[in-house]
Amino acid sequence: MGKAEEILTGGNMSTVSRLGDTVRREAGPWTKQVQWLLAHLRGKGIIEVPVPLGFDGQGREVLSFIPGLVGHYPLPDTLRPDEVLVSTARLLRRIHDATADVAQVYLSGWQVPKREPVEVVCHGDFAPYNCVFNEDRLVGIIDFDHAHPGPRAWDYAYALYRFAPMMDPTNPDSYGSLADQARRVRLFCDAYGLQDRPQVLQSVIARVQFMADWLLQGAAQGDPRLQANIDAGHLAIYQTDAAYLEANQEQFERALVV
Repeated sequence: MGKAEEILTGGNMSTVSRLGDTVRREAGPWTKQVQWLLAHLRGKGIIEVPVPLGFDGQGREVLSFIPGLVGHYPLPDTLRPDEVLVSTARLLRRIHDATADVAQVYLSGWQVPKREPVEVVCHGDFAPYNCVFNEDRLVGIIDFDHAHPGPRAWDYAYALYRFAPMMDPTNPDSYGSLADQARRVRLFCDAYGLQDRPQVLQSVIARVQFMADWLLQGAAQGDPRLQANIDAGHLAIYQTDAAYLEANQEQFERALVV
């Protein structure tokens, strides 16, 4: 008897299942490009990304399964220490550095259009729910469906928002005082090796505002998944978080001074 296929929970944009030591995902026109990217990253020594295994008989993308704990919300206390933040910043830097030489070559074929200035291939959704952990150690990054060529800031701004986290206390995913969030922003930037920091806060604000605009535009175009996100309160959360960052701009920027 063959192994049973298990639907993996946690995502809300596509159906993902596990079959043995593999993961099966719905494929799109961009999936071949994602498989190329994963092969490229593994060729550069980044073993934290899945092994691309082509497609199955149903046309689904096949990837290796990375065992561990996915950072679904609410985040457990084990995923909140500084060590987790540092490991995510360092992995993101390695991914960016590994794609800097090909970002200008592979400008099309992605689900998400390229974004100027093109510096690297962005993951596009670098957040705890796309990371796999073993205790306080980051062992995997998954779901590259939103990968695209773009600026480093597009990725590290969203990672800062999610991992510091740079969120209003009313956000159910928020934790830590304002002072602790600001300290962790600096810690992330130090671990990433980011030297040019004057625009970091504005990049995060712009990234959060983009998420709000993306939900509104998608819902207006009739996308039921994005309308469901709005109905679940995500739009209001993004708007509140953007206002929180604006209101506390001085403290965040003070923490970023090198």
